[in-house]
Order: sequence, then C-alpha cells, then structure tokens
Amino acid sequence: MGAADGPLPPDDILAYYNRGLEDRRLLEGRGRLERTRTEELLARHLASAPAAVLDVGGGTGHYAAWLAVRGYTVHLIEPVPLHLELARARSAAQPHVPLASITEGDARRLDWPENTVDAVLLLGPLYHLIVAAERQECLREAWRVLRPGAIGIAVVISRFAPTFDGLVSHLFQDPRFESIAWEDLENGRHHGHGDKYFTTAYLHLPDEIEPELAQAGFGNIHVLAVEGPGGLLQDFETQWADRRIREIILEAVRRTEGERSLLGASSHVMAIGWRLPPTP
Repeated sequence: MGAADGPLPPDDILAYYNRGLEDRRLLEGRGRLERTRTEELLARHLASAPAAVLDVGGGTGHYAAWLAVRGYTVHLIEPVPLHLELARARSAAQPHVPLASITEGDARRLDWPENTVDAVLLLGPLYHLIVAAERQECLREAWRVLRPGAIGIAVVISRFAPTFDGLVSHLFQDPRFESIAWEDLENGRHHGHGDKYFTTAYLHLPDEIEPELAQAGFGNIHVLAVEGPGGLLQDFETQWADRRIREIILEAVRRTEGERSLLGASSHVMAIGWRLPPTP
C-alpha cells in the first residue's frame, strides 16, 4: 500500500493501525452506522453463499467473520501484522465457521489466481493509495482475480468527511484540525497530526470513484452512500440508542443512498461494479 516497497504500509500508516483502534472502531459511535450499512449493502449485492469472497485489506476481520457465519467462503488478505493477528483470533473464536484463509498481502499485487473468486471486497485499501496509478493497480488486481460476471465492491472516504466531522464533533476548536480540513478540501490528500485525526489517506470526490472502476475494467457500476445523512447527527448516540429512531435513520439513508447530489455528505461512499462477461 502507499509508497511501500513490500506488503507493509508506510511507517506512519502502520504506526496508526498498530495502535489497535481499528478493531473497536466499528463497534462504537458512528462506526456502528457504518458497519450496519456496510453489512446491509453486502447482503443485498453479493451472490448467494457459499460464494468465494476475497476480502482485500480486510483489517481485523469484522466483515470477513460476519460473512463466514452466513456461509461464504472468505479469504482475508491484509498488510498490517496486528490486524492479521486479531483476524486470526476472530476466526478461531467461531470454529464452526472459520475464515477459509488469512494471509499477509498487498492489494496492488495479489498472490491469487485469475478468474477464481465470486467477489472482491476493497473496503479499505483505496484509502491509503495516494497515487492514482496505485489505485488502478489495486482495482485491476481485483478485476483480474474475479470470475466473469462476478462483483467488486470498493469503499472510499469522501473528500468532505473531515470538514463535516469537524463541524459535527467540534474539532475546529483545535487550530491544527483547521489546516488539515482545508488541505483535504483543496486536494484530497489527508495528513493526520501525530496520534490524532487519522493518518495519511486519499479522500475521493464522490464522482471520482466510478471512473476509476471503469478504467480498471468494471462495468454496470453503482455508487451509493454508506452512512449518508445519518452520520451528520450531533446527538447520534441518543438517537441510535432508540430502536425506533435507529430504524428511521437507516431508512432515511436507504432512501437517499443513490442520490448523487448527497453523496458527499456521507463519510464513506461504496462503488459496486461487475467484471462483465466477454461480448460475443
């Protein structure tokens, strides 16, 4: 990933993920909305189990384990050693439905045969591939290993996410955050500040991801909001705790998920494309 020569990410990205925050991120705060919606969209678009799924950059295995429980044959590939350790522990904790494999690897150079899987998930690698050519390497590798007619699912961070998060969470009280947010808006290149405000990443404009998938060979591409307006609630915890209001939040996101004019309001944007069969 990034400018690293091997499968390990650059030092600043590796240091960030070695703090162990990623394992609990999807279990608290607005991460619960991200996880609920991601699982909902995966359930809607993936082929039926036991389809073979390659979860590239699968982190600590939250989604991979969830899919394995549902009968999918899931292979997780991840560059961060701590994440691999935690993913193995998560798989071992469900011995009746473990992951099919967990290996260290680089999203740009998959050690995987071509035309062999039913779905490739890229739910994180594109965040940290700053150079467009490297994002193309990643997407083309995903396309290569897919069977004709199979699906690729990629998630990116919105260019506007830090600014909206700063306004909602009062982060602009820290003058260091202000310069980060304005640089993000200017060129999409995000740089954290020490142990705060994420790490080095590329933030997409919502209309950038579809052309990137198309250039890599994907067709029939759909772009959807993950959190949508639900991620902009200042009293998120209170509303999410109310079961009825939680369902209203989710329904509001569902009803606006494909509205192009609102995609930038979502912290994460999901692009879904297919490796179309050859034309006769």
